[in-house]
Amino acid sequence: MTAVKIERLITSGFIGTGQPGLPPEGIKLENNVWFVGDDTEVLVIDAAHDAEEIVRTVGERDTLGILLTHGHEDHIGAAVEAARLLDTHIYLHPDDLFLWDQLYEEASPDFQLTEGATFSVAGVDLTAVHTPGHTPGSMCFVAQDLNTVFSGDTLFQGGPGATRWEYSSFPQIVESIQTSLFTLPGSMTVQPGHGDHTSIEAEAPALDAWLARGW
Repeated sequence: MTAVKIERLITSGFIGTGQPGLPPEGIKLENNVWFVGDDTEVLVIDAAHDAEEIVRTVGERDTLGILLTHGHEDHIGAAVEAARLLDTHIYLHPDDLFLWDQLYEEASPDFQLTEGATFSVAGVDLTAVHTPGHTPGSMCFVAQDLNTVFSGDTLFQGGPGATRWEYSSFPQIVESIQTSLFTLPGSMTVQPGHGDHTSIEAEAPALDAWLARGW
């Protein structure tokens, strides 16, 4: 049996192409795609921008599923093609289906993510935690055995994810972080949807500063 490992693939691409108020080509973003598994099987967390790069990173391993942290275009844009190429299933919280439908007219996620759902890979479990605020259906995935939480766009190095949309809520994302993430061990590594990792103990002391600035 090979050791379980966490891998990060950084992908880049444009979102919002052709939308009013944005450059014609859209906005370029870099995203983290996370892989948890061993040399035999793997779970993919988010499917951003580049299905072929995701497939190359998976290699010959059996893909047990694509877990989506939320429904924003930059996190789901390669999901359908990656799932087809990897012959696997897509999981998304139902509260973010309205965002999915803005990008995909015909395809649908295979399964709905729910609070407490557990996914096993290479002898470790990932537990789904509902953390609304950035989007209504935002999810984090806690791997206790790896002392890691995959936080999507809920928590970053330096604070919460953006809440500038009408369906977002700053008070709600703060509540989600306080009740679902800051209750995790302080040493736990936070692997976000963009940028570098942080930890629970590094971010928790800044809560009052976030509340004061309002974002």
